[in-house]
Amino acid sequence: MSEYDADQMKITPQVLLKAYACGLFPMAESADDPTLYWIEPDQRGVIPLDTFHVPRSLSKIIRKGVFEVRVDTDFDGVISGCAELTSERRETWINQPIRDLYGELFHMGFCHTVECWKEGALMGGLYGIHIGGAFFGESMFSRIPDASKVALVHLRNRLNSGGFTLLDTQFVTDHLRKFGAHEVPRAEYNELLQDALQVDSDFYRYDQETGNSVDSGG
Repeated sequence: MSEYDADQMKITPQVLLKAYACGLFPMAESADDPTLYWIEPDQRGVIPLDTFHVPRSLSKIIRKGVFEVRVDTDFDGVISGCAELTSERRETWINQPIRDLYGELFHMGFCHTVECWKEGALMGGLYGIHIGGAFFGESMFSRIPDASKVALVHLRNRLNSGGFTLLDTQFVTDHLRKFGAHEVPRAEYNELLQDALQVDSDFYRYDQETGNSVDSGG
């Protein structure tokens, strides 16, 4: 995995988008570290949209409508949830520069959230970057079981509806493997990325096709 130092004072939302288009993404050592560095993994995590696997038990939860799924209504809540320390996550790479940069991209329309709500409270979700036909998943969280999983399935449905061709997970975890995530070499990933960047996708087409409003989807 290649790492490159980045001067966060020079990183703008526009620079960040160009970096993604070149296969790079930023991280920080910890929430307290104000600096950023670029990551370019030798092996990149992806979930093919056409072979995305939904576990049977999760399908039942989705059919029951346990969660209300909203899109792009609470960026601050989602990124804060992704940065929360838990018994399973003892540290976070989401520092203040990350919050600021992705917040700007959210207001510019390049960053999106998928949120799972229950009884008026945000219980889980994810956020990521949208460029062309590529969606770069950044982070996800759950405060109760299955919330982030439901958000991921909703994201898949939305990306398929909108004509996306690439769902980038950066790395592969056991959690993501259950949905079909696997690693591809850097050269293969770059080919997938360059093809995806040429695609004219629509993150909100799903709402038109299903009759859902942007802030409440199934």
